[in-house]
Amino acid sequence: MIASQDAREVALVERLGEARKSILAEVQKVIVGQEEVVEQLLLCLFADGHGLLVGVPGLAKTLLVRTLASILDLRSNRIQFTPDLMPSDVTGSDVLAEDPGTGARAFRFVPGPIFTNILLADEINRTPPKTQAALLQSMAEREVTAGGRTHPLDAPFLVFATQNPIEQEGTYPLPEAQLDRFLLEIVVRYPSAEEEVAIVKRTTAPRASEPAKVLDKATILELQALVPRVPVADHVVRYAVDLVRATRPSDPSCPDELAPLVEFGAGPRASQSLVLAAKARAALHGRFAAEIDDVMAVARPVLRHRVLPSFLARAEGRNVESILSRLFELVPRP
Repeated sequence: MIASQDAREVALVERLGEARKSILAEVQKVIVGQEEVVEQLLLCLFADGHGLLVGVPGLAKTLLVRTLASILDLRSNRIQFTPDLMPSDVTGSDVLAEDPGTGARAFRFVPGPIFTNILLADEINRTPPKTQAALLQSMAEREVTAGGRTHPLDAPFLVFATQNPIEQEGTYPLPEAQLDRFLLEIVVRYPSAEEEVAIVKRTTAPRASEPAKVLDKATILELQALVPRVPVADHVVRYAVDLVRATRPSDPSCPDELAPLVEFGAGPRASQSLVLAAKARAALHGRFAAEIDDVMAVARPVLRHRVLPSFLARAEGRNVESILSRLFELVPRP
């Protein structure tokens, strides 16, 4: 029985590895390049975590998320976050409705756009903290409370939020405790010259073909349940924990060189995210065991929004990316 179960799980991992290739191929019918971004979005999906996309306008972040939702046959909604957006605009609210038959009036809950499978929260840092908190509470608890009643969100439920890194006027930056709710911070970079030429040609001509659906909701939920069962050796877990603890200035394991450069380091949720994302990456590549290379591949997107550079680091022109690069050099691999 145990051998049969193991064989089934190995087969599921192999299926996920093949699905990854098919998903990338279908995404490339619409999006040019950005393979690393697509993979990190898939890591969030199968690790059942949320993603924060950071990039300047015009890099197809919205189109990418909508395309991915279509390929996975999942419902998706988009909310444009603005300074006047209210929590009820996100979660929904109770409205007074009249029964046409009896004339009786009663409050009825009207679900907001958060009731979907993939929610694109566009420019999340442009809405006040009260609305941010309403969204992030739903991210953590997978439910919405309104009018004294709790409404569960349909699974799978993921939030892909976007931030514009260059326009900070009139924004409400997410506090570190709320940033910690995101599994990965995904940096969307400019395309190469060749990719930009391909983008211009593709977007100024009729679309050749629509992407096909690769997975359905039931299969996605099955694969999400599989990822936590992917084995990981003790030394891999220890290395993930060592990386996270080394970001904390007050921890004895923090290298002397880095301690003055970090105001706040990553918490225990970062260790959990690092191991879970490593498991998801191993499964995505058709392997039924997470390795050190998987941890290293996801370490930067897991840690970059959880490590806050100090005033000294900023004065010296050191950003979080350079601090993380030095961290990976100083923490010995097993």
